[in-house]
Amino acid sequence: MKSTTSNKTPKQNNWLGFLIWIIIALLLRWQAVEPRWIPSGSMIPTLQIQDRILIEKVSPRLNRKLKKQIQRDTIVIFKPPQTLTETGYDENSALIKRVIGLPGDKLEIQRGKLFRNDKEIYEPWIKEPIQYQMEVFKVPDQSIWVLGDNRNNSLDSHLWGPLPQKNIIGTAVFRYWPLTKIGPIRFP
Repeated sequence: MKSTTSNKTPKQNNWLGFLIWIIIALLLRWQAVEPRWIPSGSMIPTLQIQDRILIEKVSPRLNRKLKKQIQRDTIVIFKPPQTLTETGYDENSALIKRVIGLPGDKLEIQRGKLFRNDKEIYEPWIKEPIQYQMEVFKVPDQSIWVLGDNRNNSLDSHLWGPLPQKNIIGTAVFRYWPLTKIGPIRFP
């Protein structure tokens, strides 16, 4: 009768298990979930400077493959568009904003309010009127329009134009720091 015991020592088995967990963790980090921190005040009051969040990276890739649209009001993390990188913005950085318009949407900002397809949009996360005007703009195919929740202090689509959907890295799903605000990032 043959013995079924392994020739590996317990120490070798521990290292093998540890290595497998590292590989799984790295795959998750690169492909599924990634921690990020908020470097600016462009998303105040929803997200504060130095908040730590998790972003989910699978659904944006699936949406592109299935030709599905991301939902309005989703908070997305993305690579800077070409118009920003051409002015010297670091192409390896990431920005975070809220999706306001989808392909075909007609957007306008007048009298401190956002209008989408000729209807005023109620945005409970906005704490002060928008202090700029934006002429009517129709979002092109394969693009979205993103704005920061802190509209008057945000480098966003109203300054640099539409964001190509291929630039989306992921969506903000969970805040894990500060501990007093831990939980899912909710969308009204």
